[in-house]
Amino acid sequence: MNLALYRKYRPQTFSEVLGQEHVIKTLTTAIAKERISHAYLFSGPRGSGKTTVARLFAKAINCLERKKGEFEPCNKCLACREIIEGRSLDLIEIDAASHRGIDEIKELKEGVKFFPTRLKYKVFIFDEAHQLSKDAANALLKTLEEPPERVIFILATTEIHKMIPTILSRCQRFDFRKLSFFDILKKLQFICQKEKVNLDKKILELIALSCGGALRDAESILEKVITFASTLEKEIELEDVKELLGFVETESLIKFVDFLLEKNPVSAINFLNEIGEKGIDFQQFTKSLINYLRQILIFKIVEGKESFANPLFSTLTKEQMKKLSLQAKNVSQAELSRIINLFLDAQNKMRYSPIAQLPLELAIVEICYKKS
Repeated sequence: MNLALYRKYRPQTFSEVLGQEHVIKTLTTAIAKERISHAYLFSGPRGSGKTTVARLFAKAINCLERKKGEFEPCNKCLACREIIEGRSLDLIEIDAASHRGIDEIKELKEGVKFFPTRLKYKVFIFDEAHQLSKDAANALLKTLEEPPERVIFILATTEIHKMIPTILSRCQRFDFRKLSFFDILKKLQFICQKEKVNLDKKILELIALSCGGALRDAESILEKVITFASTLEKEIELEDVKELLGFVETESLIKFVDFLLEKNPVSAINFLNEIGEKGIDFQQFTKSLINYLRQILIFKIVEGKESFANPLFSTLTKEQMKKLSLQAKNVSQAELSRIINLFLDAQNKMRYSPIAQLPLELAIVEICYKKS
C-alpha cells in the first residue's frame, strides 16, 4: 500500500522540521540536558507540525542509542523503529474529539498507573485536547499535576482559548506558527525531487499559496496534482491545476471587483447567476474573491513597491497586475477593508443559508448602496 505523501515525508529528526525553530530549540535543549517535564501543551494552526513534533519528542527521549548531550533519535534502534512503525505500546495517541468523556479519562488514569512496557517513558499524546469535556478535563487535572514516574503527557490543540486555565497552568506551553510560503515551497520541491516528478515552479507556488500555511494540506494537494498529472497525455499546466483545485479565473474576479467599484449591483448579481449556472462553487468563488481583494489591499499598503517580488502576487500575469494596480487606485483602504469584511461575513453565513448565493447578494447590495 502506498503511503500518503504527508506520511511518507513526515520529519523523522528535529533538523527536518520546518518553520518551528523557536519550539525545536527549546525542546532539543531540554532533551540534551535531560530536563524532561511531565506535561507539554502544543498549540497552533492545523498542519503546523504539532503531532509530528510530539512523536519526535517521544522517540528522542526513548531512543536507546542516543548519547548523553545529544537530542536527535537514531531511527534505528528497537524503540525508534517501534514508534516510527506505529506499534509501540508505550506511545498512546488519543483523539480527544472522540474520547472526550469522563469515563474515557478514568480508564486512562488506570492505565497510567502501570510502568512503560518496553520504553523508558510512556507518552500520551492528546490530539485536539480542547475538545475534552469540562468533567473530563477536570478529571485529568490531578494526573497532570502529579503523574506517575516515567509518564509524559503532550496535549495538542488548534484552539488554545478553549483550554481551561487549570490545564494550561500544569503544562509547558509551546506555540506553533503557520509555515511560511517559502518553507512550504521548499518542502514541495524536495518531495517532487524525491518522487522524480517534474512540475512547473508556478504550480508549486500556487499550491503553497492555497494551503493557508498548513504543510499537511499542501502535501495532500500536491499528491492530488501528481495523480491527476499521471492521467494526462500532455504535461500538466497551471490552468489544469487551477481547474482541478476549483480555482476561479483571475479575469473573472477582476471583472466582478470592477462591478463592485463601479457600484453596479445589477451587473454584479447577474455575474453571480452566470457563474452559478456554470456550476462554480460559491464557497470556492468567495474564497478566491477574498484572496484577490487581499492582494489589492496588500498592494495598497506597500504602495506597489516590490510587488512583483512578493510571492503573494506570483500567480498573476503582468496584465493582471496592471489591472490590480488600477483597481487599487480607485478604492480607498477603508472602503476595501469594509468590502473584505462584508465578504468574510457572507462566507460564514453561506454555510447556513437556504440559498447559497444570498449572503453574497446581500453583501453586493451593502457595498453598492451604502456609502463608506
